[in-house]
Amino acid sequence: MSPNAPTDDQHDDIMYPSAVPFLLVHLGCIAAIWSGVTWQALAICGSLYVVRMFGIGAGYHRYFSHKAFATGRVFQFILAWLAQSTAQKSVLWWAAKHRHHHLHSDTEHDVHSPRQRGFLYSHLGWIFDRRHDTTDLVKVGDLAVYPELMWLHRLELLPAVALAVLCFLVAGWSGLVVGFVWSTVLVYHATFCINSLAHVHGRKRYVTGDDSRNNWLLALLTLGEGWHNNHHAYQSSVRQGFRWWEIDVTYYVLKVLSWFGIVWNMKTPPELVLRNEQPLGARVINRAARELAGRFDAHALAHAISSALQRAELAALQLPTLQDILDRAHDGVDALTHLHLPRIPTRDEFLAEAKAMFARTRSLNEIVDHAYEHFLTSVRAQLVTVR
Repeated sequence: MSPNAPTDDQHDDIMYPSAVPFLLVHLGCIAAIWSGVTWQALAICGSLYVVRMFGIGAGYHRYFSHKAFATGRVFQFILAWLAQSTAQKSVLWWAAKHRHHHLHSDTEHDVHSPRQRGFLYSHLGWIFDRRHDTTDLVKVGDLAVYPELMWLHRLELLPAVALAVLCFLVAGWSGLVVGFVWSTVLVYHATFCINSLAHVHGRKRYVTGDDSRNNWLLALLTLGEGWHNNHHAYQSSVRQGFRWWEIDVTYYVLKVLSWFGIVWNMKTPPELVLRNEQPLGARVINRAARELAGRFDAHALAHAISSALQRAELAALQLPTLQDILDRAHDGVDALTHLHLPRIPTRDEFLAEAKAMFARTRSLNEIVDHAYEHFLTSVRAQLVTVR
C-alpha cells in the first residue's frame, strides 16, 4: 500500500450522508426515460453548460479565487449567482479551498491531490470529507466583507434551485431533467477533472513544484481551465491560454466585457513568464528539489554504507568519519573505494535527472543544488540513526 493511501480512520471522515444528494442528481439523469428528450431541453442543456462553465472559470476561479480582474459589485453578484447555480457550494467556500490548494498544491496538505490520495478522491471524494465541509473565512476575508456574498454563502443552493424551477417552467419535466440535471452533472465532472485529470495527464511547460499540466482537451471542455500548468505558473493571470493557439474562451468573453467597462484591470503574465525565463520562488524550488531528491534512494544508500562500515570494523580497518564520506561524495569522489563502500550519486547525475524531469527553467541549478544537499543530509541523518 502507498504511504499516502487513505487509512481506515481517514475513510471514517467521509460524510457519506452528504453524498446522497450528489448521487441522486446523477440518478436523476435516468429520469429522461420518462420525461423524454426534446430539442428544446437539449438546447437548454448545452446553453446552461457553456454559461455555467463560464461562471465557474470567470467567477469561482479567476475572480473570486485569484482576483485576476476587477469589476463592480453588481457584476460581482451576478458572477457569484451564476457560479453557485452549478450547485458547487458558495463562492466563499470554493475560493477558500482553491486558495488553500495553491498554497499546498500536491503536498500532503492539499485538499485534492491525486499524488497524495489517489485519482477518485481528488476527483470528487474530497468534497464529502468532513474536514473540508467548513469555510475558512480568514482565507477569503476580502470577499466576506460583502453582505450580499455572505447572504449567498448562507443560501448556497438558492441559485441552483431557482434555475431548476425556471427550467421546469420553460420546458417542463424534460427541461428540468435534461436541461438542468444533465448540464449540472456535466459541469460537475468537467470542473472536477481540473483537480484530478489536469494533475495526471498533459504537458508541463513550467516548473511549478507540483503536478499541474496543460491538457488541450480539458481546455476545450472547460472554456480554458485546462491550461492548468500555465495557471500554476502565474496564478493571477486572467488569461490561462498563454499561446495564441491555446483556446481560452473564458478569457475571450472577459476581454469583450472589458470593452464595455464591465470588467477592468485584467492581469496578464509578464514577458519573462511567457518566455519561460522567470526565476522561480523559493517554495517552488524547494518542492521541485524534494521531488528530485526522491528519485534517489537515500535509505538504501545509507543502509549499504552502514553495512560496508560494519564489515570494515570487523576487519579492523581504519574507518572514515561520516562527514569524510559525504564530503568526498559532494566533491564527486567515489567514497573510499578501498573500503568497498557503495558509489554515491554525483551532482552531475542529479543534474541529468533534473533535465529529464523538469521543463526548461533558469532555476534548474538551484533546484539541483537544493536537491543534492537534501539527499546528502538525508543519508547523513539515516547513517547516524543506523550507527
